[in-house]
Amino acid sequence: MKHVMAIIKPFKLDAVREALSALGIEGMTVSEVKGFGRQKGQTEIYRGAEYAVNFVPKVKLEIAVEDSLADQLIDTIRETAQTGNIGDGKIFVSDVSSAVRIRTGETGADAL
Repeated sequence: MKHVMAIIKPFKLDAVREALSALGIEGMTVSEVKGFGRQKGQTEIYRGAEYAVNFVPKVKLEIAVEDSLADQLIDTIRETAQTGNIGDGKIFVSDVSSAVRIRTGETGADAL
């Protein structure tokens, strides 16, 4: 099993969710986060005054999938979330040694 964590622009969330639903992904965790990378924040103007925003709003998706779906999931997120501009985000993939569904006690891929 794989744990895929993707950091994307907030306005891309609905498109990514729809694309993943079409792929057969049945669940994900979504968090509103803030951060910066090469972008180093941004400058905004509010009531005529310019100020720096050091952390840019992003959305973090966390999805656990079977190994056979991981590459397709990653490609779908990358293609759907990409704008071609700086700050499109990142995708991180790690191995999951086990998973347990709390309600039923199912383990492994059955818990997903």
